[in-house]
Amino acid sequence: MNQTLQETCDWLKEKGIDGVEVGIVLGTGLGNLVTQIEVIKEFSYNVIPNFPVATIEYHFGKLIFGTLGGKKILACQGRFHYYEGYTMDEVVLPVRVMKVLGAKNILLSNAAGALNLSFKKGTLMLVDDHINLQPENPLRGENDEELGLRFPDMSQPYSSKLNDLIRKIADEKKIILHKGVYVSVQGPNLETRAEYRYLRIIGGDAVGMSTVPEVIACNHMKIPCCCISVLTDECDPENLKPVSVEEIITTAKEAEVFLTELYVSLVSRL
Repeated sequence: MNQTLQETCDWLKEKGIDGVEVGIVLGTGLGNLVTQIEVIKEFSYNVIPNFPVATIEYHFGKLIFGTLGGKKILACQGRFHYYEGYTMDEVVLPVRVMKVLGAKNILLSNAAGALNLSFKKGTLMLVDDHINLQPENPLRGENDEELGLRFPDMSQPYSSKLNDLIRKIADEKKIILHKGVYVSVQGPNLETRAEYRYLRIIGGDAVGMSTVPEVIACNHMKIPCCCISVLTDECDPENLKPVSVEEIITTAKEAEVFLTELYVSLVSRL
């Protein structure tokens, strides 16, 4: 295991964090799920060795250890993005830490724009597959054999078992849950009309600036993962209007209640 990952995990273990069963990464404007966690310990990112510091004002920047649905949870309240200037190794450090500390499943979330115009803002999309347009890969460089194989398979990047369970829960609770393909771009700017057309043509249903690096890292480590996108705006190139980050955050917070309901139920059934 690389020294950076080892140091971070050793520090957290010394603080009493171990036996993690589920890891959770909460995206932009989606930090409220942690209110459902019975907190045992929490740490600001800036005190954890080797952890980057969340620079986005809508990310709380806390690592929370506690219980939820009878499971030990390690949750990132705020994630890191390549566009913030971090390396891909730094972006995926949290999910690697979760795996080393025992997590058997990792639940991801993000805020995304709806490319599929039959999907409306304020609803959720279960990510079934993705298209990676990020300019870098977290597996580039010397492979860490302790974490996984040099050439990991990506034929089923999102766990079909987890996705089936999420869809069942959504049906039971009558929560609108689309299924689709997430396109991950570098950002931080939003896309042009021509770019939205292109992303739709190549098969995207939603677009965002995160998630895929963590999913690659999870597949490398053979840890099942899933992701739910909160659709915060509609990317219609023929009727495109300026959208502010504040509007996106407001929509994310309004829809977050449904994401929280799904993931709380999912954790209790794992």
